[in-house]
Amino acid sequence: MGRLVLPGKPPIEITLRRSRRSRRLSLRVSSLDGKVTMTIPERVDQRMAQKFAAEREAWLRRTLQGQQPPSPVAGGATVLFEGREIRVETGPERRTRLEGDVLRVPASRAVPASVKAFLKALARERLAAASDKYAARVGQDFRQIALRDTRSRWGSCSSDGRLMYSWRLIMAPPEVLDYVAAHEVAHLVHLDHSPAFWALVGEICPSYGTHRTWLRDNGASLHRYRFDPVPVA
Repeated sequence: MGRLVLPGKPPIEITLRRSRRSRRLSLRVSSLDGKVTMTIPERVDQRMAQKFAAEREAWLRRTLQGQQPPSPVAGGATVLFEGREIRVETGPERRTRLEGDVLRVPASRAVPASVKAFLKALARERLAAASDKYAARVGQDFRQIALRDTRSRWGSCSSDGRLMYSWRLIMAPPEVLDYVAAHEVAHLVHLDHSPAFWALVGEICPSYGTHRTWLRDNGASLHRYRFDPVPVA
């Protein structure tokens, strides 16, 4: 995998991905992190790829400018929790705790890591409860629950009954998190997306269509929050 750069202010870095199956050049801008990827057929050289990118520079810049900027998590910033924004404040607390719309974090600890740990712990609690509820409804057991920071999917179910969820679902409205649990638990019965699968999802979560739409329209916004340590100026 190579890369090329379109000059300008700012320059645009493009990751090149060669594909034997591809028959034409194509560009994609990730809605999650703004990374630009160009898929190239095997026999296309980098000079042709550079020309292709240059011809589409105006579109690339418009698309990148229209994206939401990353939001570093730090004291004084806000972060989504259960569909609403809460403010992060540091102080003499001994542990991270939520008071109304304020998340209080010990000043003695790394703020991004503390906020992330708090959100992950609540995500595990909520997703475990929702998974238990729906597993009982469909009469199936699951082996375990794992949390990841996945970008391509909100959840998955393996053939041996292991459930995986994105912990960032705790940022979505509770009913959206609940729907994802219903979706993955339904895979314990139907390990596909057949009409029978969707019929079961509709039976245990009748308003699932609304929640799927919310994820499609707003899911990318959950990934704009950055939990890396904030550099000290």
